[in-house]
Amino acid sequence: MGCAPSIHVSQSGVIYCRDSDESNSPRQTPGVPQGPAAPLPGPCAPPDAAPPSRAAGPPGAVRVRRARAELGSGSSAGSAAPAATTCRGRRRHCCSSAEAETQTSYTSVKQVSSAEVRIGPMRLTQDPIQVLLIFAKEDSQSDGFLWACDKAGYRCNVARTPESALECFLDKHHEIIVIDHRHTRNFDAEAVCRSIRATNPSEHTVILAVVSQVSDDQEEVSVLPLLHAGFNRRFMENSSIIACYNELIQIEHGEVRSQFKLRACNSVFTALDHCHEAIEITSDDHVIQYVNPAFERMMGYHKGELLGKELADLPKSDKNRADLLDTINTCIKKGKEWQGVYYARRKSGDSIQQHVKITPVIGQGGKIRHFVSLKKLCCTTDNNKQIHKIHRDSGDNSQTDSHSFRYKNRRKESIDVKSISSRSSDAPSLQNRRYPSMARIHSMTIEAPITKDGLRRLSGNEYVFTKNVHQSHSHLAMPITINDVPPSIAQLLDNEESWDFNIFELEAVTHKRPLVYLGLKVFSRFGVCEFLNCSETTLRAWLQVIEANYHSSNAYHNSTHAADVLHATAFFLGKERVKGSLDQLDEVAALIAATVHDVDHPGRTNSFLCNAGSELAVLYNDTAVLESHHTALAFQLTVKDTKCNIFKNIDRNHYRTLRQAIIDMVLATEMTKHFEHVNKFVNSINKPMAAETEGSEGECSPAGKNFPENQILIKRMMIKCADVANPCRPLDLCIEWAGRISEEYFAQTDEEKRQGLPVVMPVFDRNTCSIPKSQISFIDYFITDMFDAWDAFAHLPALMQHLADNYKHWKTLDDLKCRSLRLPSES
Repeated sequence: MGCAPSIHVSQSGVIYCRDSDESNSPRQTPGVPQGPAAPLPGPCAPPDAAPPSRAAGPPGAVRVRRARAELGSGSSAGSAAPAATTCRGRRRHCCSSAEAETQTSYTSVKQVSSAEVRIGPMRLTQDPIQVLLIFAKEDSQSDGFLWACDKAGYRCNVARTPESALECFLDKHHEIIVIDHRHTRNFDAEAVCRSIRATNPSEHTVILAVVSQVSDDQEEVSVLPLLHAGFNRRFMENSSIIACYNELIQIEHGEVRSQFKLRACNSVFTALDHCHEAIEITSDDHVIQYVNPAFERMMGYHKGELLGKELADLPKSDKNRADLLDTINTCIKKGKEWQGVYYARRKSGDSIQQHVKITPVIGQGGKIRHFVSLKKLCCTTDNNKQIHKIHRDSGDNSQTDSHSFRYKNRRKESIDVKSISSRSSDAPSLQNRRYPSMARIHSMTIEAPITKDGLRRLSGNEYVFTKNVHQSHSHLAMPITINDVPPSIAQLLDNEESWDFNIFELEAVTHKRPLVYLGLKVFSRFGVCEFLNCSETTLRAWLQVIEANYHSSNAYHNSTHAADVLHATAFFLGKERVKGSLDQLDEVAALIAATVHDVDHPGRTNSFLCNAGSELAVLYNDTAVLESHHTALAFQLTVKDTKCNIFKNIDRNHYRTLRQAIIDMVLATEMTKHFEHVNKFVNSINKPMAAETEGSEGECSPAGKNFPENQILIKRMMIKCADVANPCRPLDLCIEWAGRISEEYFAQTDEEKRQGLPVVMPVFDRNTCSIPKSQISFIDYFITDMFDAWDAFAHLPALMQHLADNYKHWKTLDDLKCRSLRLPSES
């Protein structure tokens, strides 16, 4: 029978199980002997190497003997056990730090081989499955999974702490993770799952929760909380090795293999994106699902204008014979391929002659599911003019792309309108990737609005974002106008004027792209297109580019946060006194500022960037680093492409005034000047207004006179309150934001420790932090005084009531010594 996998226990708590094919004979690990080391208990003991006496056997010996009996699939009972040698030495840590570790090496006769998988005509080789077991303590259940991994030929690691689990996962990128969810006293399994899900490599990982058995008199518990935390499956506690083996094998042949095939599809899309032939994929009812860049260049459209549209809605050329379309449809509906010459109309209105090949694709149930069209320009005199024009346009685009490339060398992670869908979706591992300094910072962590930033480990935000853009387009077509919004989204947006609007529902139904949809609705309500004299198509393209440059991998600073701030800003602009104090230019500036105020946020605080010596910190002299970057990038993305330049039709003076207002508002979100802004607002707005209300003989309210300096203070205060309004939201929304913020803080602290940087927020250690205490401090220190002042001006009783209720919630948890978001009974 196969022996136990070789085990290495690092000082950080990760138990590394050596790949079973690394060693074929017992050998001593190289190193300077430090004296005899005690053998590891339980599964770490070799199953056939008996201890000196049964009585002196390790605690796991009984389980090991039971494992041998249950697994029994190899050597005879009388076969000699391979010797196990134990020594102390130096070994490379999985996260690139060399440290002394106890190593116990055993021989394993099981050879791990790669599996061959097919997806269509592609032949793929899947590496041996890697499994990470996260159990605080060794017990029969952890042993069961460990031996099941050995039986299945999987490579296995065991982690005892959340920190070591995350560290090991970021190094190995396991396909399967098993987390012990039975006991809460050791660690919060759902928090561990969320922290792993917050990383880029986890998208294709299956996470299994091991839960306690339910007694006959107990009611079955819903799996929804586990799914919401990021788990894929639930495993009812069962230490039988065969039960664990069956579960792992089912996962491998189900979710793991499906995820492997999906990852391989990225190579196909990369090939399509770089193909010189124009390619168009439609559904069986001729709704456009995909076009490649060559198609965009040939037809003059951007894919956002085409995806989700029916072919029948696009302009047709009048040069085709009348029955040609019927002939084509009759042919392809029978499942036959059609080839021929077809005249198409470009966006400019010009007709071009194409060689077209349309191939039906048969899917589930033997039905036609897609049509794939390959199109080439015919070499005619008229077409030569069009080809020259297309190439000329492409040259312009290449200039823009070149400009974009230069820009990305300076701002490593920005995404422009031409690069959203053209990048590879497979990122190299952290160990093999050489980051330039800004990209390295983007691969680290974030923080939350207490210092106005967020936290979580990333592994290349550009890759993460590009992947999400592909996913968004494949699931959800972008609207051409506000009237094209899908009914499910339109129904949600009917309530967007309410303060209790649930932004997380919009995030879910739009596949993490809420900013475009909410932006179209809000900007339409405030007449932004009319003021800027731009089309709704241009506005939509601008919103798409801005949202594309938010990192959806960030736990907090993503486009959902931007949409939330936009919603709050629009709500404040609807209050009578605010509306009466600002003109339309101020309103438009405020909405744009809210939309872009955190664009391309890397998920780190200003302090983190300065301590790390990032390129942005150097560029902006350690002063308002992120806020300066947000505004600079927003304007650069806007004006670099006429398709999304919402400012292209306004005169120079209006543009300069609008630009200055936007910059001033975004810079006001920088928290080092928080108290300065609040005090100015109180002294210049609140106090004179109160004096006038009391009938004093002081001068009348400056806000009422719309003095420019007072309008600036109002706009600053408005976006500041919108930016950190989470504690004033309904309790469920407040709790969700608190969880996201806390996770970002925890990850930043983790990253600072790993990088040897100063820990900016030592209180946000995931092992010791009390989330209720952190929220109470945040409200006491920043929120209460600011919202008291804003409420005195804008009159916001509902918000103040929410703030009081939420503060009471956190106080109650803190009084009960609860450190999590909710009481365990409520969770």
